[in-house]
Amino acid sequence: MADLIIVGGGLAGCEAAWQAARRGLRVTLYEMRPHTQTSVHLTGWLAEIVCSNSFGTNQRHRPSGLLKTELRSLNSFIMRCADDSSLPAGRALAVDRETFAITVTERLGNTPGVEIIRQEITAVPEGPCIVASGPLTSPALSTSISVLLGHQFLYFYDAVSPIVESGSIDMSKAFWGSRYDKGNEETEGDYLNCPLDEQEYKQFIDALVDAEKVELKPFEQPENDTPMPSANKFFEACLPIEVLAAREIQALSYGPLRPVGITDPRTGRHPFAVLQLRQDDLAKTLVNLVGFQTNLTYSEQERVFRLIPGLEQAVFVRYGQMHRNTYINAPHCLHQTGQSRQRANLFFAGQIMGSEGYAGNVASGLVAGINMSRYLKNQEFLSFPRETMIGALMHYLIYTDPENFQPMKANFGLLPVLDNPVRSKRDRGFAFSKRAIRTLSEFISETGINQYVQ
Repeated sequence: MADLIIVGGGLAGCEAAWQAARRGLRVTLYEMRPHTQTSVHLTGWLAEIVCSNSFGTNQRHRPSGLLKTELRSLNSFIMRCADDSSLPAGRALAVDRETFAITVTERLGNTPGVEIIRQEITAVPEGPCIVASGPLTSPALSTSISVLLGHQFLYFYDAVSPIVESGSIDMSKAFWGSRYDKGNEETEGDYLNCPLDEQEYKQFIDALVDAEKVELKPFEQPENDTPMPSANKFFEACLPIEVLAAREIQALSYGPLRPVGITDPRTGRHPFAVLQLRQDDLAKTLVNLVGFQTNLTYSEQERVFRLIPGLEQAVFVRYGQMHRNTYINAPHCLHQTGQSRQRANLFFAGQIMGSEGYAGNVASGLVAGINMSRYLKNQEFLSFPRETMIGALMHYLIYTDPENFQPMKANFGLLPVLDNPVRSKRDRGFAFSKRAIRTLSEFISETGINQYVQ
């Protein structure tokens, strides 16, 4: 019999399973796919990512890069799989989606002490359990969790970007390059750029704002007694581009279409705006539209996005779409370790607890897996220092105002202020990073947190 059941085979669930198994627990991980699919997943592989294929920057002086540095120091299973599946992406960590998911599935399946069962869990198991069911938790399990916690769910809407065939892009108008020419030295650059002049930009914005949007699906509609955002309220970190464009005509030129650091080799000048497309597979046959989360209808996506120079004949292999993300109100329901306030042998991890971003989800899975193993061995829980990005994220999830709680990505605003204030934003990032890495190193040495990991 398993010592621990984990519900959900996403980033957080897989990380939690590996961390617990490496500490001697017998783990059964339940994943409902491929027998029961969600509205956005395409395969049955574990840890399939459906939004961007980028984990964000690797630069330590930036929040996301610091978080990944911390995870690597803690022997994160998912980070190792991501590094082994990486694609050229300048200073960012991007992965081949299929290679990454297959790597996670095969390695976790071969980890001693881990059993993977493809079955939908419709109610929270009674024994020791980590729920990492993700943002598209099934209705039955959602109801079970809601009844158990005694608190209604909150929702926000997340959107994914389209993917097109790179060979269908007109290279007489597009070009490879990286901002400030800081890409892979062995290539022409890590991003495919489609520049727009001012007239082309305004024409695109007008069409985008007026385009037809997708009506919410029945499963995305609120239940009668569930508080929901209004139709115009979205999670700020995942705004559909049509919502952003409707705010102000220059919004996209300062956001996903910003031309900073890009020089058009044909003119030698900066374009008025530029769409960047990121490599999405090892063969470089697919590219995704960076920052182009959208809720336009499929036909409108083809019509509107083909107004961008170079995409006139683009072949779409996946359209952008918006879907409901589900998460609990962590400050009401959880302790800082991810443990439920209502039931001691129940932990949560990943987006269901309100973590956000790939690395953030991995971090929450790591914390849950480690502390569940300590719980079952009657050992004291480990709370990461607030000076670390992992500790700061977990602290935010529990101690923020529950009345205004919403998911949060890694950012330096979560960290305690520096003893010696630094004026420069860049230098401040280095100072935060240096302190965090030093603090985590001391924490690892003092707690022996890595001693069970090979």
